Amino acid sequence: MQYAGFTLRNNLFVAPMAGVTDRPFRQLCKKLGAGVAVSEMVTSNSLLYGSAKTRRRADHEGEVDPISVQIAGADPQMMADAARYNADNGAQIIDINMGCPAKKVCNVMAGSALMQDEPLVARILEAVVAAVPGTPVTLKFRTGWNRQHRNAPTVARIAEEAGIRAIAIHGRTRADQYMGEAEYDTIAHVKTLVKIPVIANGDITSPEKAKHVLDYTGADGVMIGRAAQGRPWIFRETEHYLATGELMPPPLVSEILQVCREHLADLYAFYGEDTGVKVARKHISWYTKGLVGSAAFRRAMNQLPDVPSQMAAVEDFFGQLAQQDTRLRYEEELPQELAA
Repeated sequence: MQYAGFTLRNNLFVAPMAGVTDRPFRQLCKKLGAGVAVSEMVTSNSLLYGSAKTRRRADHEGEVDPISVQIAGADPQMMADAARYNADNGAQIIDINMGCPAKKVCNVMAGSALMQDEPLVARILEAVVAAVPGTPVTLKFRTGWNRQHRNAPTVARIAEEAGIRAIAIHGRTRADQYMGEAEYDTIAHVKTLVKIPVIANGDITSPEKAKHVLDYTGADGVMIGRAAQGRPWIFRETEHYLATGELMPPPLVSEILQVCREHLADLYAFYGEDTGVKVARKHISWYTKGLVGSAAFRRAMNQLPDVPSQMAAVEDFFGQLAQQDTRLRYEEELPQELAA
């Protein structure tokens, strides 16, 4: 896929997720089949440039191109400064967040709250594009502020006119948060209005759903978020299904143990052991969710205080799984009497 001046291996994108899409997770998703992985949101507040959290979020050492960094804010000049700062520090694509529905973001008129003020949207986009003339700028937003005001078509046209190179649309309004089901009619309509690439996002949980959304909307690509948590190989599976029409067999337990090992090692190295153990807990919970016996394992694992005990628990859990089946088996896949 041609995207913002880059040739991608496919049209599969990792959605930016706060507290999830750090450098270790982005690298892992790219290794397992994603074409682009967008960073966690970085504030446009220049006072925070020096914070440890911001420095970590802007750390792209060893990351596979293209490096896409998402910025958020409501002031055109601050957003322009943030774009320039990140471009100077390795960002190859600047992505603007107008999709986050979190209260702490919307309360300062950033994220999806911006969709209420279309003139401000235009000023922000124009300021950011002008600030980084050598760096492509993309935009992620929702279908609207609420169901009565689905103004994604208007925002898409504003974006194209401002020089935005591609857009990603989550098929919910800000008022929907993450509730209910994503709708794709608005995305399909936007696709008919603009010439820049349109990426569809929202409830893409399987290779089959990815194909359905691509076919239904005519979108140029799909963006996968929560479904990749604990299952980063969904990108490999989706890439294969879109190319062949065939589903891959479930991955080998031994392979996923190795994936988990390497991911945890990256987390410990990236955050330091103390914070790394805490961050790793949620990833281990996602990796094991739905697997046989995982509920009791997660309760015990969350009490473990250090790297050796955490790694030993993971090795033991997957070792027991491998004795039952060489491939990953989730509880819903088992006969009901066995799952009870």
